[in-house]
Amino acid sequence: MNNYLHMKLKLIAALWILCQTSVMAQGTLDDYRRAKEIRESFGKVYQVPQQILWSEKGECFSYRATAKGGKLELYIVDAVGKNKLVTDIAEIENQLKAELGTDVKLGTYWGKGTKVLNAHEIEFVVQEVTWKWDAATQKLVNKGKAIGNALDHSGGEYWGVRRDDSKGEAVDSPDKKYTAYIKNNNIYVRKNGDVMTEKQLTFDGSPGEYYRSQIQWSTDSKKIAVSKVRKAEVRKLTLFESSPVDQLQPKLQIRDYVKPGDALPQYYPAIVEVETGRIFSVDPTQVTNQFSLSNLAWRPDNSGITFEYNQRGHQRYDVLELSANNGKTKVIISETSPTFIDYSSKKYRNDLSRTQEIIWASERDGWNHLYLFDSNTGALKNQITKGNWVVRKVIYVDEAKRKVFFEGSGLKKGEDPYLIRYYSIGLDGKGLKELTPEMANHQATFNSDHSLFIDVYSLVNQAPKSVLRDASDGRVVMALENADITELEAAGWKAPEVFKALARDNKTDIWGIIIRPRNFDPQKKYPVIEYIYAGPHSSFVPKSFYANPSGMYELAELGFVVVQIDGMGTSNRSKAFHDVAWKNLKDAGFPDRMAWMKSAASKYPYMDIERVGIYGTSAGGQSATGALLFHPEFYKVGVSSCGCHDNRMDKIWWNEQWMGWPIGPEYAACSNTENAYRLQGKLMLIVGELDDNVDPASTYQLVNQLIKQGKDHEFIMVPGMGHASGGDFGEKKRRDFFVKHLLGVNPPAWNLY
Repeated sequence: MNNYLHMKLKLIAALWILCQTSVMAQGTLDDYRRAKEIRESFGKVYQVPQQILWSEKGECFSYRATAKGGKLELYIVDAVGKNKLVTDIAEIENQLKAELGTDVKLGTYWGKGTKVLNAHEIEFVVQEVTWKWDAATQKLVNKGKAIGNALDHSGGEYWGVRRDDSKGEAVDSPDKKYTAYIKNNNIYVRKNGDVMTEKQLTFDGSPGEYYRSQIQWSTDSKKIAVSKVRKAEVRKLTLFESSPVDQLQPKLQIRDYVKPGDALPQYYPAIVEVETGRIFSVDPTQVTNQFSLSNLAWRPDNSGITFEYNQRGHQRYDVLELSANNGKTKVIISETSPTFIDYSSKKYRNDLSRTQEIIWASERDGWNHLYLFDSNTGALKNQITKGNWVVRKVIYVDEAKRKVFFEGSGLKKGEDPYLIRYYSIGLDGKGLKELTPEMANHQATFNSDHSLFIDVYSLVNQAPKSVLRDASDGRVVMALENADITELEAAGWKAPEVFKALARDNKTDIWGIIIRPRNFDPQKKYPVIEYIYAGPHSSFVPKSFYANPSGMYELAELGFVVVQIDGMGTSNRSKAFHDVAWKNLKDAGFPDRMAWMKSAASKYPYMDIERVGIYGTSAGGQSATGALLFHPEFYKVGVSSCGCHDNRMDKIWWNEQWMGWPIGPEYAACSNTENAYRLQGKLMLIVGELDDNVDPASTYQLVNQLIKQGKDHEFIMVPGMGHASGGDFGEKKRRDFFVKHLLGVNPPAWNLY
């Protein structure tokens, strides 16, 4: 064979091998292109009710749904006559354009000022004008300039702002005879219309210990309830904005930002008699070391005030009374725990004034349930709900019928314990009734008198259905919509697999989902990537239908199996399941997560758990880094965004809730920064320079320690970004990082495209 022919055959062979490699490759440019296309093609889910809104009387309602072909439609439904009127929202937009002379896009959300008027008319606000749409005549009517809340366009304020409660408006008594106000840090009153009658009621206020301006009169206008406040300095978070849009030079931004261990203001409720000036103050020994003191309110008969006391460390939470008759401080309900009380997610209190009872949520028997107390004596009358399941949310209490409507999960043996269903039960703990019998995750929207509700239900692998139900027994009154996912399935979408495996204790079920690429080949090996969020404030694996939950399908398309798991330490299971997180956030359920993935890999050998990656944001960012530091034998590659890498650096409420007070050695033990020397795998850190949720210095300090320890890593700071995963740029860098280090493939040279 001559050299020319030999070279030609070698070239053909090389091209053939290249082609075969291209077909079987992962992390190729074609994979990236398919991943990018997913956002659009996976959005083709139709006939799912959105923006459900009941009329004031509760006899009709509206919702929006996208019809096949992308047409957005408005539905107005007569719940009594079971009649449904449909409007193409484009027709409303056309008539608005004719009126205003400019294009108007209503989109999927109408904003404030929207009302369902009756079975054929809806009212909404556009450009500060109130409009009425008649679905029967298909006509738009201009009702004039909008007023009140309909014009509120505020985007809200920073979550952590601390207001100066030593200043505020004067407050009139209910009989309008007096006005009470703060002056020189003390309480004053005067007769309305007569400035010469000013009377000072307290004399011990000072700038450091002042009387709060939130003054509450008794309904008989004879007494004032107020709190004396011992002030505490508020820590400031300083953020550096490198690239402001309105000027060349950088800016500094300042936020109120209290961190674990910081001093907190202390509140001491008091009752002041207006005529005599007599003062009854709370017994300070019963409200020591407060994290918060809240919900101060008068008894209906003006016999005293009640308030809630959350002791710092979150192991005691009391409902207290200060008597207006004898000045005694009395405990009505006391909740205690050797670990933590989940006040931030599970607290529920409802005072039934007519029967002088309190409905109270507690985990005292090991599960989150409802209890009925005597509001005068604090005696427990009975436990309302009971069993190895949890009350997720109280919807409504019907005092007249002595019945409570609630969301619950875990009642069905063998079923996913996170699926929400709706129930009613008598306040005596009898007559438990299931209102949503289908095995699914239900989301209900009740009318004003809670006689009817719209139920949209689905599973992560089952398209949504929606019906109108009778709230008395769950009977279906009217079918509404069945979601159409035919185009989604035609685009190659395959439902996530719901998978369960045993936890570290070999007896508790751990639930998660598995997502595979569209061109999945069971003969190939796929690295596994876990999307993690292990915050103890909730559970996070999706239970309702989402075509592309958290963008996981896009990542899978590059050649990975992507999983999401709820391990021990997260919420919505038993108290013992939750308590794993106490003073131990570094645990993050990792022993359960690893056991779950090993179990899945034993069933599916194509899941290569020798190549496991992990990523997350915020608390998930903390865990993603922690995975590499504390479990390097299992997790090899991690991408961490806006992580709380040391719980002493983050906001007080979230971190003291789980890590406790005072600041103990557990904080350092759980710190990624303190444990930076442990890094073995490949780590990328992403942070926004204007993150005012988690102090970005937490990430910077981790980077500093990694450098000091000589640990190789990658770091991306996104100018102008707040608390986020990194935006489109961060997403691209995250995918490239996994492609390079888990697949061993160099990502595309993006600057060439």
